Amino acid sequence: MQLNHVENYLSGLQDRICAELAEIDGGAFREDSWTREAGGGGRSRVLEGGQVLEKAGVNFSHVAGPGLPASATAHRPELAGRSFTAMGVSLVIHPHNPYIPTSHANVRVFVAEKPGEDPVWWFGGGFDLTPYYPFDEDVLHWHQTARAACEPFGEDVYPRYKKWCDEYFYLKHRGETRGVGGLFFDDLNEWDFDRCFEFLQSVGNHYMAAYGPIVRRRLDTPWGEREKRFQQLRRGRYVEFNLVYDRGTLFGLQTGGRTESILMSLPPEVAWAYDWKPDPGSDEARLYDYLKPRDWLSELAT
Repeated sequence: MQLNHVENYLSGLQDRICAELAEIDGGAFREDSWTREAGGGGRSRVLEGGQVLEKAGVNFSHVAGPGLPASATAHRPELAGRSFTAMGVSLVIHPHNPYIPTSHANVRVFVAEKPGEDPVWWFGGGFDLTPYYPFDEDVLHWHQTARAACEPFGEDVYPRYKKWCDEYFYLKHRGETRGVGGLFFDDLNEWDFDRCFEFLQSVGNHYMAAYGPIVRRRLDTPWGEREKRFQQLRRGRYVEFNLVYDRGTLFGLQTGGRTESILMSLPPEVAWAYDWKPDPGSDEARLYDYLKPRDWLSELAT
């Protein structure tokens, strides 16, 4: 188990993603390097008010502590009390243009240790897409790239992690998915460490291949006040998920993580309106046909 190799990959992944996003936007990321009193630290990079990106945050963190928090042991109580090391890259992209989807990705590794016992380790992560005005070709490209990331590891991997993504990024109180899904996996240790690490790298390496072409395709689409208002209303759902359900947010807060980095995922402008509903037959109403689990590859590839 070579954690230094994982750390080198993750820090390099942050560099590559930031470089491509900066090239698309024309702006530059601000970087904050930070340390955590209980152990570890990280690099937070944020681009705000760019030409294309209203707010983009790409974090690398490597933290440690004497005991796993409740969010990490909820499904595995036998790990309570173990010391831990956690490292990962987490990012959220909020573009200006409502025709460009919001996007999220995360890849991470956890190691839980106890004297006299073998370390317990697992990988997790994935990426998902949250459009406001969806295009079938974008959704198809997104899922084709997600499938390509999984194909070398078995035919069952993409459908399994696609289903997990649909179920995880689901707002129970709204009865809708957060977007059109993608991949989500956690507690991955079914292969040996090196094979699991290879899968993590495949997911991380496919993220910009999935997202970059969509951004470039939509960045010049005209938009106005109506589209911006709808984007802000739908961003409200994004905030609700991250603050109510997201395990990464809970883990960061429960371990005394850096608040600015944990909450960087929140959009800069957001709105809530009482009992708002789109006009029937409108472009805004069309989105709601996409906010449910669907077999995108079968439906859109024909």
